[in-house]
Amino acid sequence: MYSTNQFLKPVTTKINDNGNLEIGGCDLVELAEKYGTPLYVVDEQTLRNICHDYKKAFSAYPKVNMMYASKALCTCAVSAILNQEGFGFDVVSGGEIYTVYKSGADMSKVLFNGNNKSYDELELALDLGIGRVSADNFFELSLLNEIAKSRNKTVDILLRITPGIECHTHEYIQTGHLDSKFGFDLTQIDEAVELIVNEYTNLRLHGLHAHIGSQIFETSIYADEIEILVKELARLREKFGLEPDEINLGGGPGVKYTDADNPPSVYEIAEVIISSLNKNIDKYGIKPPTLYIEPGRSVISTAGVTLYTIGSSKQVPHGRKYAAVDGGMSDNPRPSMYQAEYFAQAANKPAAEPLQTVTIAGRFCESGDILIKDAELPELEEGDILCVFNTGAYNYSMASNYNRVGKPAMVLVNSSQSDMIVKRETLEDLVSHDVIPDKLKGSR
Repeated sequence: MYSTNQFLKPVTTKINDNGNLEIGGCDLVELAEKYGTPLYVVDEQTLRNICHDYKKAFSAYPKVNMMYASKALCTCAVSAILNQEGFGFDVVSGGEIYTVYKSGADMSKVLFNGNNKSYDELELALDLGIGRVSADNFFELSLLNEIAKSRNKTVDILLRITPGIECHTHEYIQTGHLDSKFGFDLTQIDEAVELIVNEYTNLRLHGLHAHIGSQIFETSIYADEIEILVKELARLREKFGLEPDEINLGGGPGVKYTDADNPPSVYEIAEVIISSLNKNIDKYGIKPPTLYIEPGRSVISTAGVTLYTIGSSKQVPHGRKYAAVDGGMSDNPRPSMYQAEYFAQAANKPAAEPLQTVTIAGRFCESGDILIKDAELPELEEGDILCVFNTGAYNYSMASNYNRVGKPAMVLVNSSQSDMIVKRETLEDLVSHDVIPDKLKGSR
């Protein structure tokens, strides 16, 4: 059975009567005219569809908490939709905590993750009633217990561990292998548990958390992760007399950025996870734990596209043809960081035959600011609207103000209606936090 993360384009994409690309019932050329470019566009129907896929796929296991990995794209509107769909939230900063809070989400369904949480962030998490903290290291255990004690609170925690599993993905997005900045090594678990049991009495351990990476195409790797976690739960019960009853598998399922990508469906992943979990529950003789799943990219990526306007072009003698857009590495740093690949179409002539091989260059002052190398596209002219697909995850969330360029606007589309959900940054926004010391004033 197919799931939405396997689609290259949002589910509502089509060519309309005007001959333009349409998503969510909205003409993309008209969106570009109304809101300007670059423009992030999120298709609400696609986002809700993948949520339904996840809930249906995991419905065979009785105790599942779906947690959206907010780092993929964290805005108040996106968080509100996911809250409506029954998802909780995996957050990794005070900013993500506050965004989810302002969206109206149930904070008891939020888990705070990360390898160097600050004192202020942990205070905020406790003050807003966050449901779980995934403790990452010994320093954090001590700090968290100190804050909880000062507030006369008991904090519910998971221990994040590194299971020693290396997935076949970019080294920057591998997180479960032994040489990682995240989590307790398996040899450190007992020391951490002893501290919680004997000294850090304001912490209450519920289970273990692991994350094996991102953009994962191998379903079998989840079975390996589950056995390690279930085995550790059984061992902690035997050694310490504890009954930890939660395991968090993290996220990681891949998406289809280009036709060459073939990610597994959510249903395939769920079948492997549930089957392995049931098998290991019997093998190690534990009660069925509550299962946490933290998808991020696979929830939001396919729902998002980015619109650009074509500007200058250049034919290198005996070399590449370049076409430049009005955005680039500041609104999508992934090609520069990860050598990520994307698929694009000309939104104003999607049915035109692809007659040229062209490299889509960004506008920023870096030779490496290339969005797509050697794309097959029709002849592009100044003013054409380019739609780059599958940009919902890690584009806006990793955007910068490099070259002092404002971040794009974001709109939500559904049923032929478009709504602004992030305003475009203005020149005044760019300087709003700058301060000129008095000694420098009046020098002109």
